[in-house]
Amino acid sequence: MHPHKIAHFLGMTFHMDTIYMTLLSSAIVLVLAILATRRVAVIPRSRWQLFIEMIVEALLDQVDNNIGPKGRKVAPLIITLFIYLVIANWLGLVPGLTSPTNDINCTLGLAVMIVLTVNYLGVANKGILGHFSHFIKPSIVFLPINIIEEISKPITLSARLFGNIFAGEILIVILGMLVPYVIPTAWLAFSVFVGIVQAMIFTIMSMTYLANALQDNH
Repeated sequence: MHPHKIAHFLGMTFHMDTIYMTLLSSAIVLVLAILATRRVAVIPRSRWQLFIEMIVEALLDQVDNNIGPKGRKVAPLIITLFIYLVIANWLGLVPGLTSPTNDINCTLGLAVMIVLTVNYLGVANKGILGHFSHFIKPSIVFLPINIIEEISKPITLSARLFGNIFAGEILIVILGMLVPYVIPTAWLAFSVFVGIVQAMIFTIMSMTYLANALQDNH
C-alpha cells in the first residue's frame, strides 16, 4: 500500500490517486458498455453478448425480487453500480494500480449517493409526508432511533466495502513480502472472487434501501 497523493484546493484536500482510479474505473465501464451494445443481435451469436446478457438478466432478477414492479426504474443505476464496483475492486489487483474503493472517501461518496437517491425517489413516489412518516413509525417515541438508523446507513454501507477491499490489498502486499509466488497468487485469485462478492453485497443493500422508497407500503 502506498500513501495517497495529496492535493489541496480552496482549503480542501483531495486524494488524487483515488480520483484517477475512479475515473479509470468509470472509463472501463463506459468502454464495456460501448462494446456490449455495438453489435447487439436479437439472437446472441457471440460469447461476449451471451456473457453480458447473463449478467444483466441476473441483476434484473435481483431488482425484480428485491424492489418489485417499480424496480425497473432504477435498474440502469443498479447494473452500472455493480459493474463499476467490480472493476473498481479489481483495479488494486493490477500491479501499479490501486482500488478506488480502498479509500473511505470513495465508498462513502457512493453510499451517500444511494441514500440521497432513496430519499429523492421516496419523496417523488409518496410525497414528503408519506416518505418521511417512517421516522415516527411505529410510534413517535422511535423518532431518535429511526434518525440514528438513517444516519448509520451510509456509514455501514461504505465501511463494509472499504474495510474488505483495503484489508485484501494489504494482505496481498504482506504475503508478497513474506511468502513470494504461491500463496500471494492463491490469495490474488481469492481476491477476484471477494471483489465480486463485495460488489454484490453493496448492490443488494442499495436495492433494499431503494425498495423502501419505491414500494407503496413501507
